[in-house]
Amino acid sequence: MIRAIRRAPCFVYFAAHAAIRQADNAHQEKDRSKHNLEAKGETVLALLLRLDRRARHSRRAIIEECLREPRKPRVDDLMRDCPNTALAPAHIKMLRDRKVNAPGAANNRRKYLSSMFGGAVEEGLMRSNPAREVRRIKYATEGFHAWTVDEVRQFEERHPVGSKARLALALLLFLGVRRGDVVTLGRQHVKDGWLRMVPRKTRYKRLELSEKAILPVLADVIAKSPTGDLTFLVTEYGRPFTAAGFGGWFRKRCDEAGLRHSSAHGLRKAGATLAAENGATDRQLMALYDWTSEKQANVYTTAANRKRMAGVAAARLAGSDGEQEVTHQVSHLQLPQQNQ
Repeated sequence: MIRAIRRAPCFVYFAAHAAIRQADNAHQEKDRSKHNLEAKGETVLALLLRLDRRARHSRRAIIEECLREPRKPRVDDLMRDCPNTALAPAHIKMLRDRKVNAPGAANNRRKYLSSMFGGAVEEGLMRSNPAREVRRIKYATEGFHAWTVDEVRQFEERHPVGSKARLALALLLFLGVRRGDVVTLGRQHVKDGWLRMVPRKTRYKRLELSEKAILPVLADVIAKSPTGDLTFLVTEYGRPFTAAGFGGWFRKRCDEAGLRHSSAHGLRKAGATLAAENGATDRQLMALYDWTSEKQANVYTTAANRKRMAGVAAARLAGSDGEQEVTHQVSHLQLPQQNQ
């Protein structure tokens, strides 16, 4: 019976699930013995245990959804009942393709299942990872809308310096931080004109400090804005925001400015676009935006280089010798000017 259970792919998940639940509730069960956990559950998917709670919750929900899927159309047999010996790449492809109308969700299914089965292979619970044989779905998307200079100015007109909304805009735009980090920043992170913090998203991978210069325009906004004791941004009750709570609050401030398609993340995209168009390298963007690989930074530098080359090509088309620089301004976004 035990061997039969261990052959089911859901054993791998639920063993890890037990460890994740224990980690989530550790503060309530401090006296529980470490040996009360199933040994495999403590080691399988160790990566999940190092992620923050929100990331663990989203990945767990996606894997559980996959395990509840039928193995074949119009049958009661579920994927959780499929033995390891019968599990094949075709099953992973089927689970991926059932979300084909939402390619991002489809790729997340493949990604998180691959992570789970990879951990199972490492721990000797499975012989191979069937998800590795299945490719990601390629699709075109622009992702979050990147703010334009006109949209930044529109937001500033609605939310002047001295308002909490303007402070949030400045922190996001000039520091390039994620919403999960901006809600934790306070004066204790600033020294000698630099802000130092450990990014929340990559904290489980590395504990290296991220250092960001406090530009004069940002320092001026902070000095003229109401702030909390431990965090710059606080709720109406004087408490720090949660990441989700801040996202919803900032979304409403965008709506008030008539920017219904703009978001906090879109400011990161706008800033990265501006920096790349002004000559920032991949490594410089990685340092500013806390990316761990050049892949994300290359998206912006490649687009900026393409834009510059298009400008040179246009000059040649006009009959120049090709060496003449394009004289008109083509930057996507200019840093907003402070009102005098």
